[in-house]
Amino acid sequence: MELKLLNDQGQSSSTVAAPDTVFGRDFNEALVHQIVVAFQANARSGNRAQKDRSEVKHSTKKPWRQKGTGRARAGMTSSPIWRGGGRAFPNSPDENFSQKVNKKMYRAGIRAILSQLAREDRIAVVDSFQLDTPKTKQAAAKLKGMGLESVLIITDVLDENVYLATRNLPHVAVVEPRYADPLSLIHYKKVLITKPAIAQLEEMLG
Repeated sequence: MELKLLNDQGQSSSTVAAPDTVFGRDFNEALVHQIVVAFQANARSGNRAQKDRSEVKHSTKKPWRQKGTGRARAGMTSSPIWRGGGRAFPNSPDENFSQKVNKKMYRAGIRAILSQLAREDRIAVVDSFQLDTPKTKQAAAKLKGMGLESVLIITDVLDENVYLATRNLPHVAVVEPRYADPLSLIHYKKVLITKPAIAQLEEMLG
């Protein structure tokens, strides 16, 4: 698989040979869907909670007498069928939404995503991505000059200047290869990888 090598102006001067074991796999839609859903589910905090009939604020007084009113029997206003009453089967705050995905499946899904992005020409390579100062304006100008608006930058070593300069850009993210998650790979329009990061991805996923 050949990937475009970009210069600082965003022009493709040549190509870089990328391993087919990572960037030349078939696209498995079912597997990719599974790992994306699992990634989002594992990010849920599970802290929502509802009150049962013993926890809601209510009076223990019987609303009306048992017989003779023509209305249905009622003992407490905390009944689940009453407005403001407690839930019969409330959600607990320690609810677990996590989904297990085997390592082999996760790596295969990442390879499938990278391969499809390469076929769609959404992956490019640079020798390195560095900034002289941690200035957001400088980072925005550099990415604009390269024609990149929505981009995920995968770099071998996360430079502090690059991290500080890009963290306030809403459509830019900079990560190391081990933190390249499936949701980010799909979300951003372009993926920019440094040459040393390709070797790390091959070591991780090959």
